[in-house]
Amino acid sequence: MSPVYKRIILKLSGEVLRSDDNCISPAIVQEMSEAIKSVVDMGVEVALVIGGGNIFRGLSASRKGMDRTTGDYMGMMATCINALALQDGLESLGIPTRVQSAIAMQQICEPYIRRKAVRHLEKGRVVIFAAGTGSPYFSTDTTAALRANEINAELVLKGTKVDGIYDKDPVKYDDAVKYKEISYTDCLSKQLQVMDSTAFTLCMDNKLPIVVFDFHQEGVLKNILCGNTEAATVVK
Repeated sequence: MSPVYKRIILKLSGEVLRSDDNCISPAIVQEMSEAIKSVVDMGVEVALVIGGGNIFRGLSASRKGMDRTTGDYMGMMATCINALALQDGLESLGIPTRVQSAIAMQQICEPYIRRKAVRHLEKGRVVIFAAGTGSPYFSTDTTAALRANEINAELVLKGTKVDGIYDKDPVKYDDAVKYKEISYTDCLSKQLQVMDSTAFTLCMDNKLPIVVFDFHQEGVLKNILCGNTEAATVVK
């Protein structure tokens, strides 16, 4: 199989890293790293954005009384922990990886510099964008859409625990209907809670397709990048 995309952004929820007894599961990190390696080996340039919800959610904390800005910055720190975990998993498989943070942490990662990120990708390195946009009130979904446009990615892939977008929560409702394809405007009007409205709008304005899929399905990432989106939902 040959990939039909050259450069992608992969957005992963922090929750997919969680095991039942730990906020970061080494086994899941390994699983993710092997899946990412499989597409890097195909010649695809891969950039990652990882959430921090397995460690801390700023929005949830603000609903319980914490200052929203403080909570969001704490959430950004959580994404950096996850980014380092993924970097370790990828490099253990021989994949050169760079973490670029929107908040300066020179002891552990590079600052985000667009041209440098693109150069890393051209050299076959995986780039992990950490600390969101560096500003509160913006989600990591928005970060993925923003960085994808900045580095001229051809596709945003959102890996979750569900195999696409449904009209309602398939975990709670047995009669939930999966969309094979849906427009940005329908996602917004139906208020489907897959990515936030800012992320959808950024992708819509720049005609950047989004694919939502279950990251834990074996081989699904390779199939999508080779043009087979049967096990996913495409937003365009």
